[in-house]
Amino acid sequence: MTAVWHPSGMALPHALPDGITVFERGWLSANNVLFHGPGPTALVDSGYATHAPQTVALVRQALDGRPLDLLLNTHLHSDHCGGNAALQAEYPDVVTSIPPGLAQQVRHWDPVALTYQPTGQYCPRFRADRLLMPGAEVVLGQRTWEVHGAPGHDQHSIVLFEPHEGILISADALWANGFGVVFQELEGQHAFEEVGATLDLIEALRPRLVIPGHGGLFTDVAGALRSARRRLQGFVQDPARHASHAAKVLLKFKLLELQRVPYRDLEQWALATAYFSLILDRHFHGQEPATWFRGLVDDLVAAGAVALANGELINV
Repeated sequence: MTAVWHPSGMALPHALPDGITVFERGWLSANNVLFHGPGPTALVDSGYATHAPQTVALVRQALDGRPLDLLLNTHLHSDHCGGNAALQAEYPDVVTSIPPGLAQQVRHWDPVALTYQPTGQYCPRFRADRLLMPGAEVVLGQRTWEVHGAPGHDQHSIVLFEPHEGILISADALWANGFGVVFQELEGQHAFEEVGATLDLIEALRPRLVIPGHGGLFTDVAGALRSARRRLQGFVQDPARHASHAAKVLLKFKLLELQRVPYRDLEQWALATAYFSLILDRHFHGQEPATWFRGLVDDLVAAGAVALANGELINV
């Protein structure tokens, strides 16, 4: 039995096969899954750029002198691949595999199409060597993992499933308490149905254990699916609720990165960032931008996610 590394620095025991370690990261970074048993070493997802030194240190310590042979990304949001460049610098021979949908944009490095500029997030340029094609299989830790397309949160996302042990690396398609923001919906494309189809796929796979993109590992898959479907139905019935949720997620993400920032600076940043303008125009047209922004902040303060003191916003 191997361990789950927690941000507190504790190693938490969990029912994982030998040779697999999960680095459960804070919410600025996605969780990382390290394969370090017999055969090639591999890491699934690499966290956010500002956490890259910690990611490299965690991998280096766990590998204990072995090189990192493979680096895989479930999708290309900044919190899942922001450590790629640092890992490629640390391990120049690492082979990096990504889902196929944005391979050209990675090759020519288009930060708009890759969503880094529109979200106001940061991801250093990295290279991609291979594609993770849905329907294919990859060998990680001497076990064969199925690659499944999992559109919804990200139309190009994949999940990885090992049928013998029933382990699912679900990325942001399913967490213990929900799923990731559905960015296509913010852009005016209908993707809630894709979220539902991906939840149906996960149910059909019948995983025993889920390693999510964020939060702790869980085995109550049926409960997580029920919760996710309730959440999805609420968003379907009220798309503006989803849009407001997305704006608050993007604000919280920036505060996780900055920790504290003058209110006016964050307001200026948000109203100049493409996704906020898109959300405002599409779902809250006619509202005065500064008033709308203040409403988002007030909601985060009321939820205990942010503090406002002396003209500064502080991450809580």
